[in-house]
Amino acid sequence: MNKKHVGGDFDDFLREEGIYDEVRAKAIKRVLALQLQDRMGRMHVSKAELARRMGTSRAAVDRLLDPANDALTLGTVHRAASALRLRLVMRLERLPSRRRRRSAMTA
Repeated sequence: MNKKHVGGDFDDFLREEGIYDEVRAKAIKRVLALQLQDRMGRMHVSKAELARRMGTSRAAVDRLLDPANDALTLGTVHRAASALRLRLVMRLERLPSRRRRRSAMTA
C-alpha cells in the first residue's frame, strides 16, 4: 500500500503540491484583512471613513479588506494601520532546515 503523505505535516503536503508559498501568502492576507476589519469595528470606523483617513478611495479600501485580493503594497497597509492607530510590524525569520525525515516504513 503506497500512502504518499503518511507521516508528513500539512506544510510538507503543500510543498509537495507546489502551492506552499501561494497558500501562505493568501492566509497572511486573510488574517491582515480580518485584523483591520476587527479594528474598524472596535473604533466604529466605516470603509468610507477609513478611505478618507488614508487619503484614498473607497474602492482601494475594499481591495485592502478583500481576503482574496493579495495585490497590495506595504504603503497601503502602513497607511491603513496608521489611520486605525495601529503599528505595522514585520520581520523576516530564517526558515528551519529542511531535513528529510525517514519513516520506519522506508528504513
